[in-house]
Amino acid sequence: MPGSASLPRRSKILFSLVLAAFIALIAFGPLCEATWIECAFSSTLILAFVALLALPTRRWMFALALPTMIFGGLLIASIMKFHYLTTPLMAPDLVYFVNRDLLDVALHYPPILVAVIAGAIAIPTLLVLAWRWDRPRFLANLASPRRRLVRVGGTLAILAVLALALWPRGPFASVFEKGMWQAMNDKSYLTDFVTSFYQTQVIIPPFANDEESGLAWTQGANDNPPACTTPACKPDAARTKDGQEHPDIVAVLEESTFDPAMIKVCTRADVCKRKMFVSDGRTRAQGPLTVHVWGGGTWTSEFSLMTGLNHLSFGDAGLYAPYNLAPRVNFTLPRVLHEAGYRAIAIYPMSGDFINARNAYKNYGFDAFYDGKDYGLSWESSDNDLFQVFNQIYNKEKQVYGKQPLFVMMLTLRQHGPHMTPLKTLPAPFDKPLFPAKFTPKSLDEWMNLNFGNYLQRLEGSDLAMSALEKKLLDADRPLLLFHFGDHQPSFDGAMRALDKNLPAAEGDPNFITYYMLKTNYKPAHQYGEREMDLSFAPSLILDLAGVKKDAFFQANALMRERCEGFYLNCKKNEVLDSYQNYVFYQLGALHE
Repeated sequence: MPGSASLPRRSKILFSLVLAAFIALIAFGPLCEATWIECAFSSTLILAFVALLALPTRRWMFALALPTMIFGGLLIASIMKFHYLTTPLMAPDLVYFVNRDLLDVALHYPPILVAVIAGAIAIPTLLVLAWRWDRPRFLANLASPRRRLVRVGGTLAILAVLALALWPRGPFASVFEKGMWQAMNDKSYLTDFVTSFYQTQVIIPPFANDEESGLAWTQGANDNPPACTTPACKPDAARTKDGQEHPDIVAVLEESTFDPAMIKVCTRADVCKRKMFVSDGRTRAQGPLTVHVWGGGTWTSEFSLMTGLNHLSFGDAGLYAPYNLAPRVNFTLPRVLHEAGYRAIAIYPMSGDFINARNAYKNYGFDAFYDGKDYGLSWESSDNDLFQVFNQIYNKEKQVYGKQPLFVMMLTLRQHGPHMTPLKTLPAPFDKPLFPAKFTPKSLDEWMNLNFGNYLQRLEGSDLAMSALEKKLLDADRPLLLFHFGDHQPSFDGAMRALDKNLPAAEGDPNFITYYMLKTNYKPAHQYGEREMDLSFAPSLILDLAGVKKDAFFQANALMRERCEGFYLNCKKNEVLDSYQNYVFYQLGALHE
């Protein structure tokens, strides 16, 4: 440090500590980023901020200390958040997480609480000492006019460097093009935090000025809900003996689940055909389901089911739906059900702090949120474990609330990747490759037999658990609607995309197809059979089959479902799509500020 020889001993010691911390920041921050371009990006930001502070303050110690505290604090916070909550620190956390909920989380995780308290005390103290124990020695050998010129010119140059670095189309453009799911898993903590600021602006679909279809988006009384005109579609007396007017509704999000029969090589009936994907006499609607994410991003599927919207409509910010869309939605499935007298509860398989889940479900309109951690659920919990917890909660809820119809949303977790348990440790027939030499090249064959074998073994457990759940619910003496669906396909580390698939002539990417199944223990006014459908239309389908009156938004949602034959953003009838978007976003106001 220039002029350090004239500093007091305490200043030299503090500077040595600051310098060591700065070196550690570079070593464990930028140098540990996932790619070289991210390393260069985060290094550029840190060094630029050091220079930007050194020029106006002329204090080297402070110029090193402040960026070290800021970037080091972000790095430590992100690492701890990833460790305890499985997601890194992102820009939306500053808006939606730095509040009372942060204290609640910290109280549950003592290391986080200690870190928060230590940071709150240590950071201001160190910065004050770094300022007071330093001296403005930088550029001291220059005459005052020249020094002023260097400081002004240097500051402008550094600001230009920062502007270029932070420009999404600048020299580091590739770091801004990374998808959210990759950003939440690749552990490039500093880069991902900075670039996430560019994904926080919600973009409402633009108004289609040339739309002149004149379509009406409200339903008549006979379609809202669909009229029951024959005795055959009225619930049996045994089903309504407790006086409950509407059916209980149970929705199950099956994590990373798809019908394996859609994979061309999966022809073995003993492992490829599962009952949960096959219709029976109680099936009212089922088929391929178009979802909006691949390989991850479950929370966006939760958002679609609750709101009837597609997060892709809102630009990159849509990927943060639990943070920035859930608080703004005006129409949700639970709110419509409330109007019909329902109580809505969510059973979450892990901590409600994950991806802001607890807050999001409150915004969707749920009355109660059951945290899986309170019931011993974890990443390894089977579907059966979850359904056992469901049984406890459901029975308790029915005892307390009696005749009040219940809407339950729950999520499984066992199919979450990775699918890499050694085959030899799995039970037969999954202990050996199920499809040897069916995938090429050889490396893909080994990898897919490992991953697909794991998937199919876990699916066997899911199938048995779903059968037991169906029996409990559909054989009960109260009307009930059961809806289960796959939230997205698994990734298999990207290999899933390379597989040939048996799918109908869908209007979209086959990698975004899973399944849905809807069953009731009563005959509804209308049955839909097998048809492809976008997940955004699931809430209006549930309302129709439950015989619940829809609000203005879900009336339009149901009409769009029929007019575009189950397709939404990929609907080929552009005039219908434009009319629908204009109506729900600009006439109804699907989102508020």
